[in-house]
Amino acid sequence: QVQPVESGGGLVQPGGSLRLSCAASGSRFSTATMNWYRQTPGKERELVATVYASGGTNYAFSVKDRFTVSRDNTKEVGYLEMRSLTLEDTGVYFCNMRGFDENARMFDKWGQGTQVTVSS
Repeated sequence: QVQPVESGGGLVQPGGSLRLSCAASGSRFSTATMNWYRQTPGKERELVATVYASGGTNYAFSVKDRFTVSRDNTKEVGYLEMRSLTLEDTGVYFCNMRGFDENARMFDKWGQGTQVTVSS
């Protein structure tokens, strides 16, 4: 299985950029789907971006054309590149990985989250 660990959060000004990383060592990394979620106070956790084992991607409408999700299976790490950040992008960003283990049982692993604050 895999255990995600996020890094790269911080404070950035509106219009700025930030890159988040998700390191998730484990034998099933290359076959798992990686999702990025964010949570802001008073709101439900929102799916922001997905990168599939195939490399295909999907984005929430609110971040499309501003965020880019990618993965490097050889390094067992994923990335979320965020550009043109706005105040509404503030939140805790979580990396989630879903897949199947060697016994075909589904796993669903979450990182601890990393805080992104967009503020002037």
